[in-house]
Amino acid sequence: MKYSSQMVAKPYFIFALILFAGQILFGLLMGMQYIDGDVGFPYIPFNVARMVHTNLLIVWLLFGFMGASYYLVPEEAETELYSPKLAMITFWVFAVAGVATILGYLLVPYAELAKLTHNEILPTMGREFLEQPTITKIGIVLVCLSYVFNIAMTILKGRKTVINMVLITGLIGLSVFFLFSFYNPENLVLDKFFWWFVIHLWVEGVWELIMGALLAFVLIKVTGVDREHIEKWLYVIIAMALISGLIGMGHHFFFIGPPPYWLWMGSIFSALEPVPFFMMVLFAYKMVNERRRQHANKVAVTWAKGTAVMAFLGAGVWGFLHTLAPVNYYTHGSQLTAAHGHLAFFGAYAMVVMCVISYAMPIMRGRPEGNSIKAQKVELVGFWLMCIGMIGITLALTAAGAWQVALQRLPESGEALNFMSTQDELMSFYWIRLISGVVFSLGLVAYFASFFVDKKQTQQVAIG
Repeated sequence: MKYSSQMVAKPYFIFALILFAGQILFGLLMGMQYIDGDVGFPYIPFNVARMVHTNLLIVWLLFGFMGASYYLVPEEAETELYSPKLAMITFWVFAVAGVATILGYLLVPYAELAKLTHNEILPTMGREFLEQPTITKIGIVLVCLSYVFNIAMTILKGRKTVINMVLITGLIGLSVFFLFSFYNPENLVLDKFFWWFVIHLWVEGVWELIMGALLAFVLIKVTGVDREHIEKWLYVIIAMALISGLIGMGHHFFFIGPPPYWLWMGSIFSALEPVPFFMMVLFAYKMVNERRRQHANKVAVTWAKGTAVMAFLGAGVWGFLHTLAPVNYYTHGSQLTAAHGHLAFFGAYAMVVMCVISYAMPIMRGRPEGNSIKAQKVELVGFWLMCIGMIGITLALTAAGAWQVALQRLPESGEALNFMSTQDELMSFYWIRLISGVVFSLGLVAYFASFFVDKKQTQQVAIG
């Protein structure tokens, strides 16, 4: 590790993984509730479990992005972090606010939580993924401003690389687009229109820039390929991501009330969205094949390649499956949407955070060449179990979604099943999803266990 301030990343990584574990636990609870709705009731009903599950996803990824930024930016800028103290203050403020919000969801009825936090002053609550009380949203804005300021000042006083520029652009976009969460118009069409300015422009816009920068950093470190070569690829990838992602937001506007031209714009540009993800696959494998060094942290290389492949499958292939307007007319809001969401979030964002952790955490623990071979093998088991588990979840939900459309939406009105009757018909798929979720959880346990295997550094050799 070149700069002492990079150690700031360590608590961010640890807390991100703790929240990740919490997200998976609530995901398993929801999987059981799909099969038996009385599980956890009345203490943790489905709507609360889902709210906690999705909010933990967002918060742990933000902690992961912050930790990754605090680790890589000093090294890229060739200077110490502008203010490690500010980074630690930001950590504790965000951690306390996040934990307090989750406890609020679990311990206080949502309507009562809105009253306690005086949501009536500036109403922002009640929308999917943006359920946080207004005071928490204000805290998130302050955290993001502090975070972006710290990163920007570090870059300004040091070397300006393409990776740093792409990363800070993504971070500024993340902060700016979150401001739309405070705009809550009474008109439902306007509400959904601008709601997607947060949700879509995060995950299919600026987050892709962050992902590209993080992946490029790890590939430079583990392959030794010329920086200029990697930077050229990164420019092309982010250009395609922004062109397709920004206008591709139209696939969310198909049937909510905006003008019909969005049917065409959403379909055409959404169809281009798999392109940058496919380019990431080519990028990752080309860099690994052209590497000039055999880095001893083999599992970090595996995470880098796996991130590109799983992101392409989840965000690219499964996104395209139901992104064209004539198809989306039948599939919108079905289990196909859940299939795409699970694989895309895991492949594109969860995996890139774990990729950076896999590379950086051993270095911060005094192991510049990575963990021991035994630890890497355990981590590799975790990698494959999580990937296999997530593929199982995705395939189960894909089949469930297709059968849901066939039973509930394709037949004439007199022949179609109602929603609850359709859910009964999907029960076997929900069992497969739950079993796959258990496999995924075992993978996460193995991933955690790898940090505690062979604490004493041993000789590095290649993993077969």
